[in-house]
Amino acid sequence: VSLPAPHVPLRPTLHRRYSSEAAQVAAESGGVDDKEVLLELKRFLVANNKVNRGGYEAWQESGQSPCLWRGVGCNRGGRVASLNLTCSTISGPAFGNFSRLSALTSLDLSDNSIIGALPASDLNQCHSLVHLNISHNLITGSLNVSGLTKLRVLDVSANRLEGGVAVNFPAICANLTLLHLSTNNFTGNITNMLEGCTRLEYVDLSSNNFDGELLPDIARFRKFSVAENNLSGTVPWTMFPDGCKLQSLDLSANQLVGSFPDSIAKCTNLTYLSLWGNNFAGMVPAGIGKLASLDALVLGKNRFDRQIPQELTNCMSLQFLDISRNMFGGDVQEIFGNFMSLKYLVLHHNNYTGGIVASGVLRLPLLARLDLSFNEFTSDLPQEVADMKSLKYLTLADNNFSGRIPPEYGRLAELQALDLSNNTLSGGIPASIGNLTSLLWLILAGNQLSGEIPPEIGYCTSLLWLNLADNQLTGNIPPEMAEIGRNPGPTFAKNRNDTSVFIGSNECQVMRRWIPASYRPFNFINSVLTDPRTKKDSVMTGGNCRNIWDRILKGYIIVPMCTSSLSVGSLPGYVQLSRNMLSGEIPPRIGTMQNIGLLFLDGNSFTGQLPRDIGRLPLVELNISRNNISGPIPSEIGEYMCLERMDLSFNNLSDELPTSLFKLTELVLFNVSYNPLISGNISTTGQFGTFDEQSFLGDPLISLDQGEPAGKKQPGEEAPYVTAVERSSIPTAILV
Repeated sequence: VSLPAPHVPLRPTLHRRYSSEAAQVAAESGGVDDKEVLLELKRFLVANNKVNRGGYEAWQESGQSPCLWRGVGCNRGGRVASLNLTCSTISGPAFGNFSRLSALTSLDLSDNSIIGALPASDLNQCHSLVHLNISHNLITGSLNVSGLTKLRVLDVSANRLEGGVAVNFPAICANLTLLHLSTNNFTGNITNMLEGCTRLEYVDLSSNNFDGELLPDIARFRKFSVAENNLSGTVPWTMFPDGCKLQSLDLSANQLVGSFPDSIAKCTNLTYLSLWGNNFAGMVPAGIGKLASLDALVLGKNRFDRQIPQELTNCMSLQFLDISRNMFGGDVQEIFGNFMSLKYLVLHHNNYTGGIVASGVLRLPLLARLDLSFNEFTSDLPQEVADMKSLKYLTLADNNFSGRIPPEYGRLAELQALDLSNNTLSGGIPASIGNLTSLLWLILAGNQLSGEIPPEIGYCTSLLWLNLADNQLTGNIPPEMAEIGRNPGPTFAKNRNDTSVFIGSNECQVMRRWIPASYRPFNFINSVLTDPRTKKDSVMTGGNCRNIWDRILKGYIIVPMCTSSLSVGSLPGYVQLSRNMLSGEIPPRIGTMQNIGLLFLDGNSFTGQLPRDIGRLPLVELNISRNNISGPIPSEIGEYMCLERMDLSFNNLSDELPTSLFKLTELVLFNVSYNPLISGNISTTGQFGTFDEQSFLGDPLISLDQGEPAGKKQPGEEAPYVTAVERSSIPTAILV
């Protein structure tokens, strides 16, 4: 199911371009002045963008008509009518002379890094503008485009604009058909804000701080989203009259209360309905069952009655159903087994205790995602799951399942994610796991699994993200495990060709649970600012999370992965084996895992020396603390270009710190504490000058530049940084 995109694309079609004849006409009608303005714009952009520049850099001062320039479109009179500078790597302040392009009807500056306030006095003089798209920038200040009375399309989404927007309405309402204000910091009451906008069809006000009650006439729009705001009040029966035009309605993450009206049945064109994260109570509206075109229904995080109306099974097109976080309790309702068209069923956080098999959900023929995490299921894992031929994502984490992992799960040929973490599962990891060649995630952390890691896991060549932490696994790391994640391309290719888009609901918390948070390119997931009044994330919105999740599943999220001689773009995989009882030497073959950027082997009983081949991994984080590893630190580790975190503490490492480590310019966390045989002098200049004695506690043979030994504390005393490293472990659950 494809839920509505975070914003409607606003890429206006450029006007037909004319060559030499148009240039002559342009010279007689003001086109020469247009060219001068564009050259002034080019000089402005070049001055503010010293390195990376867009297509505007090729604009030539002599000869060629600007109508032939990249991103420039002209009308029949040879005047500049459209300017498309989207994705042009523009940074710095906004240009302040667009009004001199007096024939300009379309301006697209989206997907850049423009900062500061808009030059409102200039922009409001662009009286001919019909399309304005400045979305996905870093623009601050207030929004005032009240002079643009011809606007049909306005998109200012994903910026840092703030304050009220009432000054713009009804001034720009006469022709407006699309309004996209989402993901800013706008405030104010919006109840009657759009009364005069009679032609408006597509409205997205999501992810702001708007308040008031719901607009009374939303049924006149085709798409309407006010998700993630502070709206209050009820949704009256009259909200959805005869003739309702709605195709998509998103009211999620507000403070709406009461029952939701059955009159929603009058919105017969509705394909997407999200009420997630409000305080709706009472029965789920039976009127939803009359929405024959509905393919996505999101009712999670409310207080609906556990009795699901039988009428909902009439939604023959329904593919995505989320009724999570309603605290239903008891057995899984049998009605869920009757939604034969379902592909995604999300029922986490409901206090269910049983009924998985009896409900019939394991017999749904098209089901690709089943999420029953964070409930209270007990007994063994249901073997019947193995017969779900379409299943791609299975999440049974954070329950009380016990017993063994059924080897029959190896029959799930399409499975891409298996999350059984934080249960009380015991026994070994079945060798049949090696049959899951499409598996991207295997998350078994936080159980009581024992025995050895099966060598057959090496057949999981798509497996980029492996977390077996906090179990009782023993034995050596099988050398065959080096094959995991070697070639995830075929799985990503299948997802790209899939017309249905796998997405989550509106919970950004999902991202924080499975993203490698300690890796800086993903830091924004965990470091977003939170409004102290609303406790809402100001950056990571539900739409953003859905978009990122979709891109990761298709292999489109590319971040730096480094080797000793090359920085390449890839998805950083991780191997998390922390806090088990693994032993033996770390196999040299581990150095062939070229898609693994984070390696966590801490809290085991590994012995022997660190293999030199570990220096071949494109690591951004390495943690082997609390083992029995001895010998020197391989100098090859110092050849990493992008290593950011390294914890080698509480081992038996010896010899002098290799000088190659001092070349690690990206290193932000470093710890070799409690390796009493390590020696060396640590300079207080360069990158290592940022680390104090807490990185070297219990190392009496290491001296800082001041000449004092670094290890001052007793070996039994914990180092504050070690604690910090342990807290940075990768989250153990995914796909909520």
